Amino acid sequence: MEENQNTEWKESWHDEYLEWICGYANAYGGRLYIGKDDKGNVVGVQKSKKLMELIPSKITDTMGIVADVNLLHKGELEYIEIIVDKYPSLISYHGKYYYRSGSTMRTITGKELDKAILKSQGRTWDGMPVVKLSINDLKEDALRLFKDKAVKRGRLTDDEVKVSNTILMDNLHLIDEDGYLIRAAMLAFYQDPEKWVTGAYIKVGYFGESDSDLQYQDEVHGPLIEQADKAVELVYTKYLKALVAYEGIQRTEQYMFHKEAFREILLNAIVHKDYSSCNPIQISVYSDKIYVWNDGEMPASLASTEKLFQKHSSKPYNPKLANIFFKSGMIEAWGRGFDKIREACRKYNAPLPEYEINEEGIMVYCKACDKYLKLLHQKKQAVHFEQDNEQDGEQDLIADIIRFCDIPKSSNEIIAHFNMPNRSYFKRHFLDKMLKAGMLKMTIPEKPSSKKQKYFS
Repeated sequence: MEENQNTEWKESWHDEYLEWICGYANAYGGRLYIGKDDKGNVVGVQKSKKLMELIPSKITDTMGIVADVNLLHKGELEYIEIIVDKYPSLISYHGKYYYRSGSTMRTITGKELDKAILKSQGRTWDGMPVVKLSINDLKEDALRLFKDKAVKRGRLTDDEVKVSNTILMDNLHLIDEDGYLIRAAMLAFYQDPEKWVTGAYIKVGYFGESDSDLQYQDEVHGPLIEQADKAVELVYTKYLKALVAYEGIQRTEQYMFHKEAFREILLNAIVHKDYSSCNPIQISVYSDKIYVWNDGEMPASLASTEKLFQKHSSKPYNPKLANIFFKSGMIEAWGRGFDKIREACRKYNAPLPEYEINEEGIMVYCKACDKYLKLLHQKKQAVHFEQDNEQDGEQDLIADIIRFCDIPKSSNEIIAHFNMPNRSYFKRHFLDKMLKAGMLKMTIPEKPSSKKQKYFS
């Protein structure tokens, strides 16, 4: 047996280890061995009989719990095993609350203590009541949007949504035992959830060459059930510019990141955010990447990109709120959202987003796909080329020619596609300059005048 988050070895007993026992009781239980060194070798304890009486009484007197205290032997050496169960209610030691996390023992205070108390009561932050909120205060458009989505995705039937709003809220378990609407209902359906929860909105900003170069920004407010779609559309109409590509003669638009993958990432941020932090979800857009940050947390077992994209169960930070979004069809159960992100990235031949999860929140780094980066590079080349050749007055077509020649094209194909008057015009105003600048290349090492020649970017 090795030391881990549930097992600890100590050579001798000190009363401060009662904090460790309190931490085990508040976490997942554990075992504390007295009379073992750091390598797990039994070194024995002195006055074992006295400790066998002292330790159980101290545990009970200071914390009101019972632990199994066993005297074990290895040869002639004696050592003590203390087995601590996980307790359903929060345990304190001398007025303080401790929690075993990994290999360390932490004191629980403030917001974390509030969360621990709720957890010990079988409650969550989003399941607490909002006393002064009534059914009539909810936004009718938000409720209608929820019903339409739920029926369209087959999560609810027509009969299930054709009921009064009171019955609907009760059926969704959004009314507590005293008849009050809970926070999840307020966040999802109230016109202005920031009246009760500061920071319950999404902030979007576009950045230039550096993190301090904020060029413009927007905020998305209102019921969370509406915020998700509004934010996605805002990002993909104002903040992300599709670049034009050609597949043969077919014109296509290429975004840096797949829209459905981005939607899933944003929805994950909404349901996993810690709304008690009072910080908005933040989307930072650059020319070649996107960051999505929220002040939330993932289960300890899913604290890396690799683990998130493996098969895992769904453990949302706000289960009541997540259930609303699941019933609406906007998110999946069983952790399927990450499968959808993977599938969308595969369609774009794009890398998976990278997740950085720590005490400050969850940061998602979305890299632009290779095809977009290539088009972006070509666009920058065209801009520089146009700046050097402004006197020609006909350089607006350069970027389109580069994209059109993603697959090798003959001069006749280029002239016909862009409706140029003749080959001489194309050669004088475009071809010679673009070949010289390296923006176009020839498929065979012959003169540009060869009829067999084709050009590619």
